[in-house]
Amino acid sequence: MPFITVGPARVEYALLEAQSPGAPTLVMLHEGLGSLSMWRDFPQRLADHLECRVLVYSRPGYGQSTPLSAPRAVSYMHDEAWLTLPELLERLRIERPILFGHSDGGSIALIHASRHPVRGIVALAPHVFVEGLSIASIAATRVAFDTGDLRKRLARHHADVDGVFRGWNDIWLDPDFRSWNIEDLLPAIRCPILVIQGEDDEYGTVEQMRRIAQHAPHVELELLAHCGHAPHRDQPDQVLEAVHRWLQRHSGGAPE
Repeated sequence: MPFITVGPARVEYALLEAQSPGAPTLVMLHEGLGSLSMWRDFPQRLADHLECRVLVYSRPGYGQSTPLSAPRAVSYMHDEAWLTLPELLERLRIERPILFGHSDGGSIALIHASRHPVRGIVALAPHVFVEGLSIASIAATRVAFDTGDLRKRLARHHADVDGVFRGWNDIWLDPDFRSWNIEDLLPAIRCPILVIQGEDDEYGTVEQMRRIAQHAPHVELELLAHCGHAPHRDQPDQVLEAVHRWLQRHSGGAPE
């Protein structure tokens, strides 16, 4: 994969071009333990199904991008949304993209759009506040990493697997993170938002969806049955179709 320098970090990325030169660009933002490679074939499926240009990258600290040099701060998603992502988009000359984020990536998409113009947001299982269910599941993930095969499975995708895991797990389990909340930013988002969540999401309840619909304008909700925290893996065809229908309804992009 090619690399691009963003701030002090080298960031790995892939840019899938669309057949139509006027197609919108969809920017994929991965989950808290994700990376470019962990999307597997889903970026290409999105590009083909939606006929969109797709940018996928590993955020600093993930994948083959520059590893973390210090523990993450409570503001790490804000820092990504307001500092790293705008610089990356500027370097690659991408204007008003559609943001496609999963979990942490969905939260980053919402935070970014509260300050920067985008055509739309597709958020898979995003968080806008911290729930007890999330903390309990993240604590269980630490046990799986320390005693099971999770570390081995993640190591296939990350140059610094311990830094990736500790950077995410430690900050979510930090008592200072319990008050993290982005609901106050949601009214500033002016673009269409599609929120997709699984009924069996082990990291968040449907209250996350409800809060987004309560505070942000132009929100559509899609709740998927027999689906956990990763809709693009559990129900990929349903996600593709839901995004396709949503794009058709909002082909003109974000409202003024």
